[in-house]
Amino acid sequence: MKLTLQTQLLPTSEQAALLEATMRAFNEAANWLAGEAFARKTANKILLQKLCYAELRERFGLSAQMAVRCIAQVCEAYKRDKSKRPQFRPLAAVPYDQRLMSFKGIDRVSLLTLSGRILVPMVMGKYQQERFTAAKGQCDLVLRKDGKWFLLVTVDLPDGTKPPTTDFIGVDLGVANIATDSDGQRYSGNAVEAVRIRQHALRRSLQKAAAGKKRRGLRPKNIRRKLKRLSGKERRFRANENHRIAKSLVAKAKGTGRGIALEDLKGIRARTRFRKAQRARMGGWAFRQLRTFIEYKARLHGVDVVLVSPAYTSQTCAACGHAAKANRPSQAEFRCVVCGHTDHADVNAARNIRSIARAAVNRPKVSEQHQDLLFA
Repeated sequence: MKLTLQTQLLPTSEQAALLEATMRAFNEAANWLAGEAFARKTANKILLQKLCYAELRERFGLSAQMAVRCIAQVCEAYKRDKSKRPQFRPLAAVPYDQRLMSFKGIDRVSLLTLSGRILVPMVMGKYQQERFTAAKGQCDLVLRKDGKWFLLVTVDLPDGTKPPTTDFIGVDLGVANIATDSDGQRYSGNAVEAVRIRQHALRRSLQKAAAGKKRRGLRPKNIRRKLKRLSGKERRFRANENHRIAKSLVAKAKGTGRGIALEDLKGIRARTRFRKAQRARMGGWAFRQLRTFIEYKARLHGVDVVLVSPAYTSQTCAACGHAAKANRPSQAEFRCVVCGHTDHADVNAARNIRSIARAAVNRPKVSEQHQDLLFA
């Protein structure tokens, strides 16, 4: 499977200027080429290279391979939606392949710029170092809003060996509890919500102060710098929590020889209405990100992941199977009106998810001519 490792570059001010100039030239060239591709209604790399390669190099100063990568980048973007002309931001990521860059160990990388190659120091964490030997193919050069440079390195790792799976850890996804498993463990969302509220209040206060300064004819440079430092802080904290939860669930599944069963929540925002006070919290619910983290970590460790329908899992009794809205007297409480079974609502839902996954995996497999006898 393919993973992307984030490594930080530590260029000098002169090197950073060269990288930025290269990035701006590449994206300016991509914007011009996107207009040519849109005018001709073609995403054919061979045709665009024949028509525009020489002008790309002459007009924007790109090297031969950079011009080739620019053509490929534009064609890939235009193929996604041929009804509109692709637009490239001046500081959008720039692809670097093995002809444009080379690693000099794990602490330096040689990158091609408009003025030739430069050797840039590079740092990475232990996680990246363990997987760095599998680096393969294209990397992306990225300049973040805070002025930091990163190289996103693609690595190709083998999937883990999967043993036969007959049991699962059911996982119920939510907001108050980000995840709850069928063993009864709950991963609270209180820390994420506290960060969201604090960051929202701080941004609002700073924006109000900046607006006040502007009205008085002052330049709120210090406030803008503070807002820039805050940018992405909530998102990074949320991603870290999701990584932590995913790692814990996968480790538990691997250690007990089970798979992981998740709810398929695709389209839930479109089919669910929220009160105004809930919209900001629900808008930041990163259930898709958590699912992605679980899936790729599970593949690395040979753990099966299955998706099940979430329909009625929160209203169905895990003990007797009776389903009714009356089984949920409150958001967190489950009490079956038939058998009297009580549990935390999220734990009960996770156990239902586990049961659905187990039933699907352990269903007898029979030939088509015998299916009518099995289900008669």
